[in-house]
Amino acid sequence: MAGTPPAQGVGRPTIKAVAAAAGVSTAAVSQAVNGTGRISEATRRRVLHAAAELGWSPSASASALRRSRTRTIALVVRRPTDVLGADPHFSELITGLEGELAPRGYGLLLHLVADIAQESALYERLAAEGRIDGAVLTDARADDPRPHLLRELGLPAVLLGAPDSESAVPGIGLGQQDAGVREAVAHLLELGHRRLAYVAGPAELVHTRLRRAAFEDALVEAGLSPVAVRHTDFTEQAAVAVTEELLALPDRPTALVFPNDSMAVCGIGTAQRRGLRVPEDVSVVGYDNLPLGRWLHPRLTTVDQQVQRVGAAAARALLLRCGEDVPPPVLDGRPRLVVRESTGPLPAGF
Repeated sequence: MAGTPPAQGVGRPTIKAVAAAAGVSTAAVSQAVNGTGRISEATRRRVLHAAAELGWSPSASASALRRSRTRTIALVVRRPTDVLGADPHFSELITGLEGELAPRGYGLLLHLVADIAQESALYERLAAEGRIDGAVLTDARADDPRPHLLRELGLPAVLLGAPDSESAVPGIGLGQQDAGVREAVAHLLELGHRRLAYVAGPAELVHTRLRRAAFEDALVEAGLSPVAVRHTDFTEQAAVAVTEELLALPDRPTALVFPNDSMAVCGIGTAQRRGLRVPEDVSVVGYDNLPLGRWLHPRLTTVDQQVQRVGAAAARALLLRCGEDVPPPVLDGRPRLVVRESTGPLPAGF
């Protein structure tokens, strides 16, 4: 049942109040008011009745935005602020996105959220308020609900990386995740290493699953098995802790492969603090080929997945879905290994 109108002085009712009164989501309220989406006529009438009872209507600014393009794209990142600040991956990604968006008069709206509930609620609010034309989705997950939600909200979207299954939005770039990891394993095997360990990201991420499978499969094909595989988050503290654990194993690995360059840098520092030399005592491989890897001592061997170009391709793909006349997205092939000085021959005695 719809509620009663608010008392004088209580303040302007909100879309959330209307949604609660009608027993629907804020996205359904937006769809009912704007005549979009796939909701039943009965639900539409219930929402409009609740809105009238509460005295709610969309703000004039939001209505004006809905009548025209906002020329704003959302990038919502579900990572803690300390992780985002320590990982240049997203700076590279944003550079690629902005390089295509800004010249065409589009802006990027960045939000950090803690979990899927916050992320979903944010998309619903942004859609209801008419603040964005579309969204770039990061970190594809197993059974990811976001593509379906964005489609229901009527918002164009692209997903960075391969979707878990048939998706309501296209996946852009970051493909062939197995290729770069396989190259890294082949490189280490050629150097004589047989005791390899892999540090994996959160297990629910699609790219984590693909890279771990590639690592394990490449070793199995060589008649080997990993010394260890450890799932962890992307924080510096996790990188230090997992490196300490791996290097303390009785049969410690002679080579470590990390899920990004920032964690690999922490791994190198941790090994050196334990009195181990890189690569003379232990080899280290990163992933992303970020600029910081070129300035380390030793310089970091890493997998280049062309993060800026992926961002540019994602921006073009989304602009096309928004109806803009832009060149189609282009990427220059699969991830590739960049060999530098953090990998070397198998240490003597192993």
